[in-house]
Amino acid sequence: MSPAAGGAGGESRLPEPVRPTEVEEVFAGPLFRVEVQRWFDPNRRRDVVRHPGSAAVLVLTGEGNVILVRQLREAVGERLLEAPAGIFDREQEPGHELARRELEEETGYRATRLEHLGTIYTSPGFTDEAIELFLAEAEPGGQPEEGIEMVAMEFGEAVAAVVDGRIRDAKTALAILLARARIT
Repeated sequence: MSPAAGGAGGESRLPEPVRPTEVEEVFAGPLFRVEVQRWFDPNRRRDVVRHPGSAAVLVLTGEGNVILVRQLREAVGERLLEAPAGIFDREQEPGHELARRELEEETGYRATRLEHLGTIYTSPGFTDEAIELFLAEAEPGGQPEEGIEMVAMEFGEAVAAVVDGRIRDAKTALAILLARARIT
């Protein structure tokens, strides 16, 4: 099967854009909106979260460590180990600027080099959120954000933490695996 037909590693493309036949906004908050969409059949309903997008940055230090943060994620009721990240909340802010800003705010580290690893959809079954992933070489700078625990981890240990489930945040796991492909 060819990639265009939906084979391994490819995407299935429809011949023309497909749009819902009806869209009703049911919630609008400061960070996202929720729409109820109807598709072709009036009984086919989808709840879709419209999200402004975000950026995440995996820090690699000169000593071969990654700098992660552990913070409470109320939606899952756990303190997760993650790459620093943030939501686009400034008009027309480029992803690399958001990544640099979030890195410094959350960890106090300043990026000396930034490389774009790719852009992913978090969960396209219900949201259009896309996260731009970056790899940064960084050095300590200011103070980390209050309430966030910084964790330095040897890069190989971070890869192992993805494999054994200690790192369960998808953006972080993928950033680590993409970085491993770039630096090995």
